[in-house]
Amino acid sequence: MTEKLYEKDSYLRRFNAAVVRCEQEKDHWVVEMDRTAFFPEGGGQPSDRGTLGGAKVLGARVAAGVVEHLTDAPLAAGQTVEGEIDWANRFDLMQQHTADHLFSALVHRRFGLENIGFHIGEELTHMDFGAEITPVEIDALELEANRLIFANLPITASWPTEEALAGMELRSKKELDALEGPVRVVEIEGVDLCACCGTHVAHTGELGLLKITACQSYKGGVRVFMAAGERAVRLAQREHRQVEAVSGLLSAKQPEIVAAVTRLKNDAAQAHLQMGQLQGQLLGCKAATHIGQKYVVTFEPGLAPDDLRRYALLLCERGAALAAVFSGGEGNYKYAVATDGSIDARALGKEMNSLLSGRGGGKPELIQGSLACEQAQLQIFFAQKGYC
Repeated sequence: MTEKLYEKDSYLRRFNAAVVRCEQEKDHWVVEMDRTAFFPEGGGQPSDRGTLGGAKVLGARVAAGVVEHLTDAPLAAGQTVEGEIDWANRFDLMQQHTADHLFSALVHRRFGLENIGFHIGEELTHMDFGAEITPVEIDALELEANRLIFANLPITASWPTEEALAGMELRSKKELDALEGPVRVVEIEGVDLCACCGTHVAHTGELGLLKITACQSYKGGVRVFMAAGERAVRLAQREHRQVEAVSGLLSAKQPEIVAAVTRLKNDAAQAHLQMGQLQGQLLGCKAATHIGQKYVVTFEPGLAPDDLRRYALLLCERGAALAAVFSGGEGNYKYAVATDGSIDARALGKEMNSLLSGRGGGKPELIQGSLACEQAQLQIFFAQKGYC
């Protein structure tokens, strides 16, 4: 068993320990120490990073009570080495994990919901709860959590006796059956009691700020994304710069950007509608030039798939038995082929796709797809079919 120094002192940055064993595993080494301040990955919290002797600690894991350090170089068994935690990373993880306890405690207190999922990511932390919580309720919880941060409440870890543990109102007891040995309880004074082996700050004030960034429905409940401490500050700075930039692009004051974007969206929708109407008129004029033609095979630049289909159907409405419309460039054509029902467009398309490296399909009266061929090859194909 490894003596877990991080459970007693989350602020311990340096320590000395003896190397118990060292084994190579793929491109790294697995090092066991008699004691360690490196938190191993678990419970949604990533492992610590840092150094052991002259080796870089890439991560840590736990197996049967033994903490294994994954290093980039071997360490000789029996020697005593100094370990040093990457403090910036450790403190960040302490902030995120403590913020999870604080927010989850408030959710439990107000709604009776358990935290059923938790993970600290590279940028955000997410927490899962088993029922929906509205955005308005989330905002109220966020504000309450930050007020508790401002109160700078003490946070402690202890190992109560079995008798004392039985009388405690822990936020969740579902993990207790899986734990071996004494249970470590983390307490936020007056707010939360939770069994946990992770690392936490000593006072809520050290969280600085807790910011909920997003919520989404997840497995019948809700997944809440959050950042705390320096992460939250960096996030606020980044988002402020983005809002500032959008404000400048819109020539609108920051509180007015939603209204400005709404106007822009409405203007764009109106312009798109007008463009569609004009495109329809243009295609109608083009189709009029083919009146009297039984078969129309035409190459039109810059047509979107919807316009290809619309033009092909319009040509058939003007009297064509078959209308094949292509748009694109040499070696890369999009197409739509429509018929008046006297020709099976689907059968024609299968043959065309097979011969000209194409794909697509549809109904007997209308097909769409793409081809990897030259214009000359298309003209030859339709000429051989008697449609040119």
